[in-house]
Amino acid sequence: MEILAVGEPLLEFHTTTATSPRIQEADAFGVGYGGDTSNFAIASQRSGARTGYVTRIGDDDFGAAFLRLWEREGVGTDHVVREAGGRTGIYFISRSESESRFTYYRAHSPASRLTPADIPADSVRRARLVHLTGITQAISTTACDATFHTMELARESGTLISYDPNLRPALWPAERARAVVMRSVELCDIALPNLEEGRLLTGADSPEAVLDAFVRRGPSIVVLKMGAEGALLAHEGAVTHIAPHPVDAVDATGAGDTFDGVFAARLLDGASAQEAARHAAVAAALTTTGHGAVTPIPHRDVVEAALAGGQPPVRQSEPIGR
Repeated sequence: MEILAVGEPLLEFHTTTATSPRIQEADAFGVGYGGDTSNFAIASQRSGARTGYVTRIGDDDFGAAFLRLWEREGVGTDHVVREAGGRTGIYFISRSESESRFTYYRAHSPASRLTPADIPADSVRRARLVHLTGITQAISTTACDATFHTMELARESGTLISYDPNLRPALWPAERARAVVMRSVELCDIALPNLEEGRLLTGADSPEAVLDAFVRRGPSIVVLKMGAEGALLAHEGAVTHIAPHPVDAVDATGAGDTFDGVFAARLLDGASAQEAARHAAVAAALTTTGHGAVTPIPHRDVVEAALAGGQPPVRQSEPIGR
């Protein structure tokens, strides 16, 4: 596999009408798939990469549904462990036109029992890139240990590390989250924060200051995702603004994961960091035009067709400090 992702999948139930963010007022749910690293793996695969997944799932029907999904998508499952008696995590999305709320049932999920022993050392060493997130680190101490073990193996073998903080304050204490996430940023090659979590983690306010705070931690590439404002890419001492792709957004679930997956796939395919970020920004925007995390993730030809329609050029600014 070119890319190996480590983390937790979650089955998704989303309200089929945007009437209220209060889950008790929902009258029907659609079923989908989620989990940041699973979304990442599928986005990478649809963008042309060969991707594998490391996780633990239950031997329940929800776990079986994920195995069918990954098989359809071509995501490798050699390192997916089915835990006897385990219950695969789930989450609910309730929403109005202006707000979405997430309700999770993931405590004691099989993925929370990930340990360093679950990390396939040879596969990490053979991969060109491994992808990790702060959510995986937050779900348990052993899962956090597994991510740092993965980074250690990757750094020893020259495998690239991409890292998305995906900060979820409800999952862990703020000081531990900040310490773990920022240490992970120091160890990774590609950091992929969003602006909101970047402000919480760094204490900076402006996008440029937040970006610079991450750059100074040492990654060779930092992409600050800013939603409808596009993204800022720091690479080789310069900052490039990646313009947003205009769409009629209805659901932003998984858009950041899609950005990460497409960016990694295009970068490994030989695109420049600027080109990869532009592809990723378009893919992420297209993801918001449908409901759920996985179904709207576009395939590479769809992204290329959108790019061919003509988009604003990127804008280069002055170099920033390292």
